[in-house]
Amino acid sequence: MTAAVSGSRVRRPLDEESFALTFGAFAFAGSAIVAVFVFWGRELPIDGRRSLGEFAAIAGAVAAAAGFATARLRPRRGRQAEAVVAEGARYWWFDLVALSAAYAVIALLGWIGVATILDHSFVGATVFASPAVVLAAASTALSAYLAFVSGANLTPRHLSLVLAVFLVVGMVTAMLSATDPQWWQMNLSALGITHDISSLTFNLTLIVSGVIVTTIARFGTATLPSGTVAERRHRGIVRALFVLLGTLLACVGVFPVDRFFLLHNTVATGMCVAFAALVIGLPWLIPSMPKVFIALGFVYVGVIVILAALFAAAIYNLTAVELVSALLIFSWIILFLRNAHPVVRE
Repeated sequence: MTAAVSGSRVRRPLDEESFALTFGAFAFAGSAIVAVFVFWGRELPIDGRRSLGEFAAIAGAVAAAAGFATARLRPRRGRQAEAVVAEGARYWWFDLVALSAAYAVIALLGWIGVATILDHSFVGATVFASPAVVLAAASTALSAYLAFVSGANLTPRHLSLVLAVFLVVGMVTAMLSATDPQWWQMNLSALGITHDISSLTFNLTLIVSGVIVTTIARFGTATLPSGTVAERRHRGIVRALFVLLGTLLACVGVFPVDRFFLLHNTVATGMCVAFAALVIGLPWLIPSMPKVFIALGFVYVGVIVILAALFAAAIYNLTAVELVSALLIFSWIILFLRNAHPVVRE
């Protein structure tokens, strides 16, 4: 029996790895076939419209979304399936679509960023059709493989990394692509009021990030204590606050500040209030959370209050306050996922 179990533990990871490699190979072949028809007889620019970078970004996004969704929908057996249920990974279609979209956008913006850097490194260079096909197919296969492996091994701690990468990639891309280099003199939301790729990237990042946070409300809190009626009620309150936080964050992107000034500011303020309520109520709602983490949350709330006071005194501009506040809120959410995961085992 021991030998059988030991053998299954060795075979299953290999089976999963083989499946991921096979999926990547199919992505390589499919992308190569499409690229041959798109690139045939052309010399492609590295970045920009109808470029190698544009094709790689779009194909990589599709492959990443498909890879993640396939990994999550693929049947699991034995011990791995038991671990998934234990971690509460019962995905609703909403969760699956949200995280698939997040992986797609990460791949899209990531390959656009790579193409932009290479374009600035090889000024004026073009790529012949044959190497372009290989490069595009390889980037697509890599996106599919990484997304599949990530989806197959997704845990609350892994989800924290996804959120962090998505936010960094989205925000940095929005800042770099802004047509107004002085956007920071107004506020962070100014990135979402232009009519270029920066606006689309910024608002899309906020919307998808909000959806990811609502996914965290179910998946990330599944390991919290729920042995008694009171514990289940407290976990429900934590989930409700996360859903509220994610919904308000998405609304910040849905309602740009130039067209919905009052509503935009209301949901942005409400997001900070929901975060403060979550932090302040956590010691009562989940008393088993690490004390250091709870104390850190109070420090974060205090820093945000101080920043708001400094802005009111015209010492800091609004962009600085928004950037630091967003960094604190999202870093707290990421740390929450990493601290909530082992709570049930303690």
